[in-house]
Amino acid sequence: MTSLTDTLREAAETIDLPQDPWPEFARRERAHRRARRVRRVALAAVVAAAVGVQANVVPLPGWAPGIAIASPWSALAHVPPRGSLTADQAWLAGFRDRVTGIQDPDGFWAVAGRDRIKVLYASDAPGRRVALVLVPLRLGFITSWELIWYDGPVGAAPRQMMRGGNEDASNPVVTLTQVDGEHGGYAVVIGPPDAAVTISGDPHYTAGGVVERRQLASSDGTGVGLAVLPPAPLPPGLEARVTRGPQVLYQGIVAGGWGSSAGDPSVPTATQLAEAARGSRGTAPDPAILRSFVGLALTDSQLPAAGSTVRLRWWGTVNGQAAALLTVQPAGGGVIAYAMHGGATSSRTDLRLLLPAENASARPVGWRLRAEGGDGRTGEVRVATAPGTATATVTIGGGSPVPVALDAWGAGTTTVPPDQPATVTAYAADGSILGSTPVPPFENDMSRLPGDTPGTRIVP
Repeated sequence: MTSLTDTLREAAETIDLPQDPWPEFARRERAHRRARRVRRVALAAVVAAAVGVQANVVPLPGWAPGIAIASPWSALAHVPPRGSLTADQAWLAGFRDRVTGIQDPDGFWAVAGRDRIKVLYASDAPGRRVALVLVPLRLGFITSWELIWYDGPVGAAPRQMMRGGNEDASNPVVTLTQVDGEHGGYAVVIGPPDAAVTISGDPHYTAGGVVERRQLASSDGTGVGLAVLPPAPLPPGLEARVTRGPQVLYQGIVAGGWGSSAGDPSVPTATQLAEAARGSRGTAPDPAILRSFVGLALTDSQLPAAGSTVRLRWWGTVNGQAAALLTVQPAGGGVIAYAMHGGATSSRTDLRLLLPAENASARPVGWRLRAEGGDGRTGEVRVATAPGTATATVTIGGGSPVPVALDAWGAGTTTVPPDQPATVTAYAADGSILGSTPVPPFENDMSRLPGDTPGTRIVP
């Protein structure tokens, strides 16, 4: 199934959107979901091909029950409907007729019985008419259950409701946000009815090296959190936390779309790029690639170019491609280090790390490298140091410091087992320590801001 983020991004292509800050994460997620589906349907596809129904070209025979996959069980399936519209039976009946199937690379997944559609949430509360349904979908013999969002104007008739995205039925918490820079929007988070829900936004990077947010909304007593969002020049950086007593059911982004007709605020100026490159270590940067790298860093950290300080720490090559270590910093805030390599139109982010502002410019930074062209983890760690560094070491686990051979620009490569923690340390000529920085683990989820997870910050 197409992920919620993919669907909303397709709908948003008619407006001027900032460049996607998480292309590699999105690519991996689509590939993983597609691979899981292929494994589940492989046997059923062979059986269906024999009777000519798998592509939904021939109706499924009445004697042939569908093969259920992605379990029809849902944590929300047996919860009473929630929202102000759940008592309007006429509207709900018309809305069930409005629900459509989904086209994805495997084929068209048709609705497998409208009487089985369950409306889990329907309300005008966020300033829009929003509904969440649990739907059985069929591709040939295969039946899958999906959670699907629909959205329309307040008071919308069923025919005005438009599909916003879908999620796996087994998710115990579902989220949706729709917001733009000119009109604002809303966020909805739905969990079990006995869960506490909070929605936070307006993130900022503190000088101490952590991400802080302001609470925007909390649950209404039914496990539903709603937040009305004002117009904003940047994505709202929303995070949801859903708990049941001491148990955390979900903590992460409120997925959805954002756009603005005012243009991309994360595009750096020529003056800003020239200032960023002044005093950098390594070879001279390619202007087009540097512009791309800086734009990606600002977009990913959800910082505007105006008012942000950008510094190119090092420029060189990784796997034969242009590579950089750069930092971005909001006024008075923490410093976010990014390591990237690639070209002006295609690149890979190797590091996202939030550092405290104090002594950030003197810290050495080490980042792990994946196998080129894939997600395989290597033991190779690239190290870049600040001006004034005479020597550097890497300490693996509880072992002894091991020297890192540095080139004329204070950069080098060392080896650290992928599953082992490590720290790089830089020393002045007199042996005094200039700075010491943990080498972060490989990052598997780039959907959250740098600093939101322990592996993307050094402050506990």
